[in-house]
Amino acid sequence: MAPNLVEKITDALHLPGSHKHKKTSAESEPKKPILDKEKVSVIFVLGGPGAGKGTQCSLLVEKYNFSHLSAGDLLRAEQDRPDSHFGDLIRTCIREGTIVPMEVTIKLLENAMLAELRSKSGEGWTNGKGRFLIDGFPRKMDQALKFEEDVCLSSLVLFFTTDEETMLKRLLKRGETSGRDDDNIESIKKRFVTYRETTMPVIEHYEKLGKVAEIDSSSPVDQVHTAAVAAVTKVLV
Repeated sequence: MAPNLVEKITDALHLPGSHKHKKTSAESEPKKPILDKEKVSVIFVLGGPGAGKGTQCSLLVEKYNFSHLSAGDLLRAEQDRPDSHFGDLIRTCIREGTIVPMEVTIKLLENAMLAELRSKSGEGWTNGKGRFLIDGFPRKMDQALKFEEDVCLSSLVLFFTTDEETMLKRLLKRGETSGRDDDNIESIKKRFVTYRETTMPVIEHYEKLGKVAEIDSSSPVDQVHTAAVAAVTKVLV
């Protein structure tokens, strides 16, 4: 994405540091993520549309006091924000099942994470520590690399798997009450294609790093939860 568009995104999302200035010697050094992996646990939650990510995230939040951030929910909130410069862009991407420019998604996640670190308390949130489930992100390799470069290194990828027929049934059922623009058969099929073509390479990347816990989400919810708990307990700080 062109630098001037990135700056516009930064300004539109009310972020600091959007003005150009000369680089100092310190700024020429390799960039570090703003959050320390030794204090902040980031678990990416991936799987096809309708794989059960939201259900399992809710259960893990209850057990471990995670902050659950859904990239999709953040984008939908931004598209509905009255003064958003990117509402139409986000709305079109969601409707067509395509991926929103990563600068928008990553900045929304960064803002939300910093807000949680300032305000959240309890287990896992003392002395600058925090624990996040990031649901439905990253969906492309460039998103994964950029997030880890700018925001925080991930600790684990929870990868929920099931067949497309099951996912389709779940999504159509959800669409009866969700009110979401993308819970219709045309958008769902487009999302399946996007998932296969762009998200599976992300899974393969993290598998090579030994960071993927693959869980069959066709099983009953409690069994899926048990498997997720076993994976999560190994990486929490």
